[in-house]
Amino acid sequence: MNGIHPWSMPAEREAAMTTIKEKEHEPMATLILNGKSAQLPAVREAVSACRKAGTALDVWVTWEAGDAVRMAERAGREGAARVIAGGGDGSVNEVVNGLMRLPAHARPGLGILPLGSANDLANALGLPLEPGPALEAALHLPLASVDVPRLDGRYFLNMATGGFGAEITSSTPKSLKRLLGGGAYSLIGALKAWQYRPYPVTLRWAEGEREASLFVLALGNGTRSGGGQRLTPAARIDDGLLDVLILRDFASLRDMATMRRELQRRPGAGAYVETFRTAWLSVESRSELPLTLDGEPCHRRAFRVDVEPGALGLALPADCSLLSGRSTGQPAHAAAS
Repeated sequence: MNGIHPWSMPAEREAAMTTIKEKEHEPMATLILNGKSAQLPAVREAVSACRKAGTALDVWVTWEAGDAVRMAERAGREGAARVIAGGGDGSVNEVVNGLMRLPAHARPGLGILPLGSANDLANALGLPLEPGPALEAALHLPLASVDVPRLDGRYFLNMATGGFGAEITSSTPKSLKRLLGGGAYSLIGALKAWQYRPYPVTLRWAEGEREASLFVLALGNGTRSGGGQRLTPAARIDDGLLDVLILRDFASLRDMATMRRELQRRPGAGAYVETFRTAWLSVESRSELPLTLDGEPCHRRAFRVDVEPGALGLALPADCSLLSGRSTGQPAHAAAS
C-alpha cells in the first residue's frame, strides 16, 4: 500500500512486507500518526514490536491540519481493515471524520493510540495509555458498534461543548497543554472565570424546548472533556442518544455553590443544572457561541446535532464502562477486521 508521508523505517518496512507476502490473508492495518509524535522512541518501539510479531501495519504521518481526515478516507478506500488514530483527541476526531466520508459498509474499524495531553476519550474508554499496550489493543481488541454524533456536517466521537467550557478549551495554548496536561484547562479556567459572559440560547429537542442563559453546554457521547472533567458521567457510546448537560448562568458565589450541589445530585433538573437524553438537539444563539468538537474549536450561531447509531466499529475492551450492552456484536461494515 502506498502511503501519504510514509514513515521511513527501511528494515522494519522490509520485514513487514515479507510478512505480508507470507500472510496475504491477513488484512492491512494503517496507523495515522500525528507528526508531533512520530519521533517518540516509545511509539517507534511499539510499531517495530508489532511488525516483528507479524502484524501487517502501515504508518502514515500527518504534516498539517486536515491530513488525518484525508488519510483515513484514503486508507479505507485502499482496503485497510483497521485504521488507528495515533495522537490526541483532535487526531481521533480527524480520523473519525475521514472514516465517515466512506459508505457504512466500507468503513474500516477504528483503533486509538492515545498520544495527546488529555486523552479524554481513551481514558473514559479504559484503553491503555502506554504506546506499546495501546497499539496492541488498537490492533487486536474486538470491535464494538458505537454511535457517531454529527453537528451539521462535522462529526465527533466523544463530546461537543459550548459556552464557557468551550472558551477555556479553545483558548488554552498548546504549549501549556503539553506542559501541564489536563491541568492546563483548570488554570486557564481560573484565570478567565472573572470575565466570562453568559450566552442566551434557545434549545429544542424531540421532547421539549428551553430558553436559557447558558454558562456551559455539554453534549456527551462519551463522559469526559477538558482534561478529565466528567461532564456527562452517565453517557453511553452505543445507546443512540446524546447525554445533555445544561449549566445556567449564576450571579454570585452562593449560586455557584448551589450549582455544584446540583451537579452532585445528577441526573435531574435544578435551578442551575439540567440533564436529559435525546437523539437530536438544535441550538440558536443570539451571538456566536464558542464550541468544541472533541476539543477542536469552532463557533456557531445556530446548529443541530444528530446521532448516527452504530456508525463505526471501535476497538474496545469487553468490559468498557461506556458500552450499554445494546450493541449487537461486530458491525457489519467491519466484519473483515
